[in-house]
Amino acid sequence: MSLKTTLVRNISNLPGARVARKIVVIESDDWGSIRMPSLEVYEKLKSKGLDMDSGDSKRYNQNDSLATAEDLKELFSLLRSFTDYKNNHPVFTAVSLVANPDFERIKKHQFKEYYWEPLPITIEKYGCEGVFHLWQEGIKEKLFIPQFHGREHLNVATWMRELQNDNQEALMAFEENMWGFTNKHPLGISYQAAFDLERVEDLVIQKEAIESGLELFEQFFGYKARFFVPPNGPFNNSLEAIAAKKGIEYMSASKIQLEVLGGGNTQKKYHWLGQKNAVGQHYITRNCFFEPSQEGKDWIASCLKDIEIAFRWKKPAVISSHRVNYIGRLNSLNRTNGLNALGYLLESILKKWPDVEFKTSTELGDILTAKG
Repeated sequence: MSLKTTLVRNISNLPGARVARKIVVIESDDWGSIRMPSLEVYEKLKSKGLDMDSGDSKRYNQNDSLATAEDLKELFSLLRSFTDYKNNHPVFTAVSLVANPDFERIKKHQFKEYYWEPLPITIEKYGCEGVFHLWQEGIKEKLFIPQFHGREHLNVATWMRELQNDNQEALMAFEENMWGFTNKHPLGISYQAAFDLERVEDLVIQKEAIESGLELFEQFFGYKARFFVPPNGPFNNSLEAIAAKKGIEYMSASKIQLEVLGGGNTQKKYHWLGQKNAVGQHYITRNCFFEPSQEGKDWIASCLKDIEIAFRWKKPAVISSHRVNYIGRLNSLNRTNGLNALGYLLESILKKWPDVEFKTSTELGDILTAKG
């Protein structure tokens, strides 16, 4: 880590709530989203000229897909092998989607209406036998606790307009049950960014997605989601009200947010750990990063440095580590490498800070608000 990066990380940890305890939270986004159906689809769309590899999208499109039973079993086995001094295992706050587009129905209705399918149906379609049972097992053992990422990892309004307007790249990907390529849009809106805002009137669609998504979440998991991480970051803060109404107490936010206002307009907002918003929710900000599937960096050393800086300023270590790092459906070596790296990271944490405590995002929120 360069001197400049170290300085920035230290300064960014200054604002916000402090906690004397050494708390580690692992927030892992994207569970439940299709992303890449198969490597055959990846190669086919790439051969047709779609941009599958720009920036960070390459590692996602080559490795990220629905988790298999083997993915979850190996992840859970690793987490079970570590405990903190209070006998808690490391736990993933699994930031999850509860639906995916129903491609068949959308096509059947000639792209005039959007339809989604619930996560258990998607899991069944993709032959992931036993996966939903394993999600429940992870919850029961407190290894894998789902929280809310949105209904689907998709900007429904923008994507549907592109399909209706005969966008050939969107249609080619649609035919392969896929939308996560690097799409071209005049306002730079990614199809992956569910709550980016092309038009102000799209807020109606986004509010409905949050409302129905949170209802599905409770139906699937048997408890209300309390923590919400908007996909990719872009978000209009007026949506916090409907999330609060449906039970969301804690919001994830970047420390410097460019709130989307529609038509490419944004306004800068500053956030800090424990900050309270207008509807009574509290923000949880991430300050550590662990993405071993991204090449060119020693992620173990970097994340340990992030944690050290967090603890120096009496902040919890909130680690961002996406699902892609632990998935072997498309590339089993990706899962092996990711889990090995996670194992070394956890071993190093416990060795360096034997009084560390593993917590979920909502447990951290409860500590910050004196509920726990």
